[in-house]
Amino acid sequence: MLKFSKIVSDLGATPTRIATFGINRFFKTRGKPSLFLFGFNPWKIFMGDWFPDYNIVFTPMNMRKIDFDLYWRWRILAEPGSQVLVWQYKGPPQIKSFCEHRGIPFYYVEDGFLRSISLGALRAPPISMVFDRQDMFFNANRPTDLEDLLGNYDFDSDPNLMERARVALRLLLSTRLSKYNSGEMLDINFIYGTKEKKRVLVLGQVERDASITYGCSKTISNNDLVRLARYENPDAQIIYKPHPEVLAGTAPAMSNPDAVRNLAQVLDQDISLPDAIETIDHVYTITSLSGFEAVLRGKKVTTVGCPFYSGWGLTDDRQPNPRRTRTLTAEQIFAAAYILYPRYLDPTTKELINVEQSLGILSHMRTNKPSVPR
Repeated sequence: MLKFSKIVSDLGATPTRIATFGINRFFKTRGKPSLFLFGFNPWKIFMGDWFPDYNIVFTPMNMRKIDFDLYWRWRILAEPGSQVLVWQYKGPPQIKSFCEHRGIPFYYVEDGFLRSISLGALRAPPISMVFDRQDMFFNANRPTDLEDLLGNYDFDSDPNLMERARVALRLLLSTRLSKYNSGEMLDINFIYGTKEKKRVLVLGQVERDASITYGCSKTISNNDLVRLARYENPDAQIIYKPHPEVLAGTAPAMSNPDAVRNLAQVLDQDISLPDAIETIDHVYTITSLSGFEAVLRGKKVTTVGCPFYSGWGLTDDRQPNPRRTRTLTAEQIFAAAYILYPRYLDPTTKELINVEQSLGILSHMRTNKPSVPR
């Protein structure tokens, strides 16, 4: 398993102004093994907080295969005890097999399911991350460490884990936290109006997102999802919630929400997910984590793609996964995805913490978040 330990100091640098070479000089400490980061944007110097026992080596973005073969493979081999991390699939294509053949520890990396108060696209450091030896957790085509946990872990023989899961889940629901917590908290009835019929919420995603590319076998846009929800629920109130990054302008809206305003009420402001789900009867999503957050809140959820939480008997799945043959409870999936799988780091002390502590920190951060002038 990856080696984590207490951090001795805050790094205190401005990531957007440091070139890769400068970052590597900044992290270099004699006598430490190296941790090579592939596909990590230079602003993610917080990786030094997660791995204080390593020299953090940022490799160039968009590396060509030949560049890896001519230089970086030899650089890694020259440093005993090295490990390799790759952000999603942004490393050179041969790097995983290279590490496997050479016995070099290798992990795919992504944000965890509790992330931050602000959006990641705005460069807010994550409070949690996941490290997977097999593949990205959102890739429905291959096994992953998370899928193995869900498929094989003996939850019945671990009452301590399940009690932690129940306590943490109650805390998650009572604090009304989500992965991102930038949305406004408000009286949703003022937005939705008086409830007179079934309500269906369509959860938009960033359509270029890798979770759709690798987690959905068919080509479907957010607007297609709205049309599907309307077709299957002709008499319902359909509400479409675009992704927060689309609303913030940090990600493109590849399908224009205006094109489905005749079919659904489109939310033009970033509303907190717990508020948006509050009076909903049925949720539609492609592969969004928000679908699982709806499951945790007792909602019926239709998944058009195959996110990590589908195929276990809790969701209406339109894309089957033959590897997933087990029936799980929402608490069991929560235990695997929020306790066993991720790692959490206190943004102030730089110490490893657990999910319960992370929820407390995020709740405090949201309460004390500075107001933004309008």
